[in-house]
Amino acid sequence: MLDLAKVLMLSSSRQNDGPYLHHAKSMMQEYLIGVTDVLFIPFAGVTMSWNDYTAKVQKALPFINVTGIHQYANSRDAIESAQAVLVGGGNTFNLLNELYNQGLMQAIKQRVITGMPYIGWSAGSNLCGLSIKTSNDMPIIQPLSFDTFGFINAQLNPHYTDYVAPDFNGETRDQRIAEFCTLYPEVPVIGIREGSALLREGKKLTLLGQLDAVIFTGKQRKVIPTGSDLSIYL
Repeated sequence: MLDLAKVLMLSSSRQNDGPYLHHAKSMMQEYLIGVTDVLFIPFAGVTMSWNDYTAKVQKALPFINVTGIHQYANSRDAIESAQAVLVGGGNTFNLLNELYNQGLMQAIKQRVITGMPYIGWSAGSNLCGLSIKTSNDMPIIQPLSFDTFGFINAQLNPHYTDYVAPDFNGETRDQRIAEFCTLYPEVPVIGIREGSALLREGKKLTLLGQLDAVIFTGKQRKVIPTGSDLSIYL
């Protein structure tokens, strides 16, 4: 069903203290060959206006024309005519809530199924897994459902880190993911570090970037080197 899918799932909008989306430019340019215009979905932005968010992305990606979906009179028509879709980071719950409220989930998935490129980062990548149950975000609003696009047959955890600050007494990222895995032991969770990405091209899934990823399944924790073929998670 997703044999034509082209999905780039970026962990983050920045790598270390680099400029906004700078580390992702080369991946995006290679991925968007032949595309001149992209439709940007800014709904994960909460403290920034959608106009400002769109302008920020346009400034970061001068090689392509970026238009916010909210700037169209009909958002479904915008998706139907889009050459490619970008979905930005922010709050995953707000993003998913808005997409469900506007009835856009199926429209986007159907276009991706037929080959429209999809690029997400952070919250935008969270939507590519089976659900948002492994998001790092605060649930500031309740979407109709936690179910997402299912472009991969696993959960995603963008911004994954195993660093623990000195004197930190809250749950670590691994502990939070372990809670999910306890309830859903058969569902893999792929933790992708900042600066890394997953790329789906049809029936192939590859880990991009310079850093490893970590895959949790039940009580197992497996480190995956960059460049690995993860197609078993499709």
